[in-house]
Amino acid sequence: MDKEVELGSLEGELSTQHISQPQRRKGGLVTMPFIIANEALASMASLGLLPNMIQYLMGSYKLHLAKATQILLLSSATSNFTPVVGAFVADSYLGRFLTVALGSVICFLGMSLLWLTAMIPQARPPPCSHDSEGCKSATGGQMAMLISALALTSIGKGGLACSLAFGADQVNRKDNPNNQRAMETFFSWYYAFAAISVIIGLTVIVYIQDSVGWKVGYGVPAALMLLSTIFFLLASPLYVKNKVKSSLFTGFAQVITVAYKNRKLSLPPTNSPELYHRKKDSDLVVPTDKLSFLNKACVIRNPELDIASDGSASNPWRLCTVDQVEELKAIIRVVPLWSTGIMMSVNIGGSFGLLQAKSLNRHITSHFQVPPGSFSVILVLSIFVWIALYDRVILPVASKIRGKPVRINAKRRMGVGLVFSFVHLVVSAIVETTRRKRAIEEGYLNNGHAILHMSAMWIFPQLILGGIAEAFNAIGQNEFYYTEFPKSMSSVATSLSGLGMAAGNLVSSFVFSVIENVTSSGGKQGWISDNINKGRYDKYYWVISGLSALNIVYYLLCSWAYGPTVDELRKVGEENGSSMEEEASTELRNGGQFHKDFNNSKENGSKD
Repeated sequence: MDKEVELGSLEGELSTQHISQPQRRKGGLVTMPFIIANEALASMASLGLLPNMIQYLMGSYKLHLAKATQILLLSSATSNFTPVVGAFVADSYLGRFLTVALGSVICFLGMSLLWLTAMIPQARPPPCSHDSEGCKSATGGQMAMLISALALTSIGKGGLACSLAFGADQVNRKDNPNNQRAMETFFSWYYAFAAISVIIGLTVIVYIQDSVGWKVGYGVPAALMLLSTIFFLLASPLYVKNKVKSSLFTGFAQVITVAYKNRKLSLPPTNSPELYHRKKDSDLVVPTDKLSFLNKACVIRNPELDIASDGSASNPWRLCTVDQVEELKAIIRVVPLWSTGIMMSVNIGGSFGLLQAKSLNRHITSHFQVPPGSFSVILVLSIFVWIALYDRVILPVASKIRGKPVRINAKRRMGVGLVFSFVHLVVSAIVETTRRKRAIEEGYLNNGHAILHMSAMWIFPQLILGGIAEAFNAIGQNEFYYTEFPKSMSSVATSLSGLGMAAGNLVSSFVFSVIENVTSSGGKQGWISDNINKGRYDKYYWVISGLSALNIVYYLLCSWAYGPTVDELRKVGEENGSSMEEEASTELRNGGQFHKDFNNSKENGSKD
């Protein structure tokens, strides 16, 4: 009996100890390998599909260059737009975990379907015959299968775009004294592996497609995407899964709706903060005078009816906060400057660059030549090299010469990037003029598949200039948005540059169609041709160069209209000892500090 009592007592103690032991906290750096593997493998797979896609469409699907380019431009536009939709869905409905998981699965289905088009002969047109039948075009069903594969891949990318924010959720703990260091570690490794995956995708996978064929070349990305999905889902029990919060997009709709309802309402004076509804812990007491018609959305008309017992709005579609109004104003103010970045993504479509490289001598040795789809890695590498030189050599030397810190603010860097983009297009036009002249001299006017006695190194300058332009403009854009936007709008800031690329792809498609239709009207030989030696892509480049020059003028006007940035106000405040810095930081509600924390970890980690 005593033994039973002792055993019962021992069991009770063990049970108590087990219950009292705290459960392991979720999240942390232990989740980092799974999230980084998901992103790196997915990037490697998706980027490996892009460079040679034009050859697959023209060769296996018998599509003309014009139609194939339009398909790729629209696919790229969709891929750049879906992250905005993904961010909205993640913030408002599914949460980031489910969004990334579904995006991974959908992306895998799209790549698998694309792989099946290479594996199943009936999924694409038969090979061309030399008899009277010639080449048969793809049927409606075959094109539907191809477009479905590209669409699923683009939709999946929208969900995968939330992986960075989801990873930040895992390591961002305010109660951790080393929180900043943990965030820096995560961002550093995330961008480092993202950079490595880009290089591998543009070299190794492209080489497999060129040397082994489409069956293996498209099977490898599908397998990588499967591994990416498995890695992410394996760590599901370890993840922090934050609850869904109201979306900024919903807040924007509420502000517009309430401001319209109150359009006939007179604005109270700004020295009456009690008449404006604001968050309890907000730094903003009254709205700013800019775009004052929106201020009517946060005017309290009837305190008893509009304000709940806890101080919040009883109906957010009847009364908004000052913060919501200022967030919408921030978006409206940056739209003109944001639109200047659209031109960065306006090009011939990327397809011509591959065909151009294919026509040049790409031999490194007598037995090895660089795949034409791998030349874009030069652009990527030039981004990394230029950022390192700019950050570690040029700025320190300039600061030493002037005797004080030298820094080009984000808005000006956007403009410098546009100038480099213009020079890149001019050089591209000159190189294509030279290449086409050489093709005619060598007697290859009617042979677009001939390889010229002209080194592929001729296209290096335009790729390097394109990389420098991207380094200035893209990073300048991201920094500009983070600095100018409130902290609560960080998710919007990350999606704006992608939205600009989507708009650029659509503009490219429009320009492409206009040039094709105008130059080929009346039965003339148009600038767009499957034979790049007959086509006038040099003139196409000059047209885009002209548009780029006009865009620089437009940028100068937008920059002048925008006025001083937060950084410029802060600098003036420091030099004059005025209170401008305090006013700017109050108006922007610590947006600059968020930029500093996030962008430092981003630039130190990836130099993207």
